[in-house]
Amino acid sequence: MTTTQPPSASPHPSPSSSPSPALSNTARAHSFNSAAAQYAANRPSYPPALFDTVEELAGRSLSGAKVVDVGAGTGIATALLQARGADVLAVEPGAGMAAEFRRGLPQLPIVRGTGDALPIADAYADFITYAQAWHWTDTARSVPEALRVLRPGGALALWWNGDALDVDWIAEAAARIGRFLGVDVVAQKHNAGRTELADPSGRVRFSRRKVRWSRRVTIDTHLANIGSHSAFLLTPEDRRTAFLEEERAHLLKAFPDGIVEETYDVLLLVALKP
Repeated sequence: MTTTQPPSASPHPSPSSSPSPALSNTARAHSFNSAAAQYAANRPSYPPALFDTVEELAGRSLSGAKVVDVGAGTGIATALLQARGADVLAVEPGAGMAAEFRRGLPQLPIVRGTGDALPIADAYADFITYAQAWHWTDTARSVPEALRVLRPGGALALWWNGDALDVDWIAEAAARIGRFLGVDVVAQKHNAGRTELADPSGRVRFSRRKVRWSRRVTIDTHLANIGSHSAFLLTPEDRRTAFLEEERAHLLKAFPDGIVEETYDVLLLVALKP
């Protein structure tokens, strides 16, 4: 989670995220370090079909591949990449997130660094992956760094879990969050599909896919996931708490048993190094 390009005020950032003028990039990026355990416990994972699609677009298996997972956070994606048989190295700038990574995944290697200046040798990796993290980079620096570290034919894979706004209750909840944070969630969803925004220079060409999946969680987990995003972490506690309690009341009307089915559309972008 590097800290140059402005991220979105949305709780689900995308490559085309618009900035929130009230919140600095540095503050937003560092906010995760104080909430690393909450992040690890409540953020959604990723479905097997996502990694199947990464392999399809890359034209090779993750099994046996050298993978650099940048902005690894608490290791949600890193662990899944390792489970696919990858030889994976995590890169994470934040002290709190790296500490949570080491606590939960002591067997996996992690180094401190950013996507704008990777502490990795030239032509090292078959894959470079960014799960929920590319939007924190300065693409003028992170694209050349990815090309430097990738082997010829290697793949740069970027992905984000996004709300499935065609599901009624999710669209209604996203609209409430948008009003609270002052963002246009529909416009953000539209812009997320513009692959050219992931590299405005056009140095790499991304293929785009969308992978839908869902998970069933308690309302507490759902709300804790919302609260783990930087826009909420930097909102004054009294306002944040009041919003989340109001949201709990809305959700209990839709899910009286207290179990929420969250549906996500994972936006996946993959580009190959020539």
